[in-house]
Amino acid sequence: MPDIDIDFANRDNILSKLEHVRAGRGFDDNSPISHTTGIYVHRIPHDPVTNIAGIDYKVAEDRGYFKIDFLNVGIYEKIKNEAHLIQLMETEPLWDLLLQDDFANLLFHVNGHGSILRQMAPKSIEELAAVLAMIRPAKRYLIGKDWTTVMTEVWTKPENDEYYFKKSHAIAYATAVVVQMNQICEDISYGFS
Repeated sequence: MPDIDIDFANRDNILSKLEHVRAGRGFDDNSPISHTTGIYVHRIPHDPVTNIAGIDYKVAEDRGYFKIDFLNVGIYEKIKNEAHLIQLMETEPLWDLLLQDDFANLLFHVNGHGSILRQMAPKSIEELAAVLAMIRPAKRYLIGKDWTTVMTEVWTKPENDEYYFKKSHAIAYATAVVVQMNQICEDISYGFS
């Protein structure tokens, strides 16, 4: 099954308009526990009181149910429209800002990882995506290696079950980080005009 994540500035806005069942992630005292972001937009057995699926999302996937993750991504709150988003995505960011903790700590997914950012010094979305992957346990061993080695190994699925980032997710998040970097710079620029 594909793994679909959809980002929203405020997921509750869309969920209030969409008939759905919240995905479950197990049980506590026979009560279903809600998955943080997953929903089903089709029929699935669920608790009518809590509106949480009656089966764990992993079991549900094995049975052919399709979960979609609706994610709150606050960086989109300042996006004016689609053209603005595209402009922020396509603007080459000031990559050296990632080497400064005070700036990097403003960014989602990389905040608190300044030492890795300084060691790897990414200069492209694909390199930033690889850094996002290296933050996860399965690929930490690549920190400090040359980019050729990193790019050869970073997207291979680990043989053990250690947590890792798929390339598609990492590229998407790296692009979102670039959007946030450019948005911060735009805010600063407008603040001084």
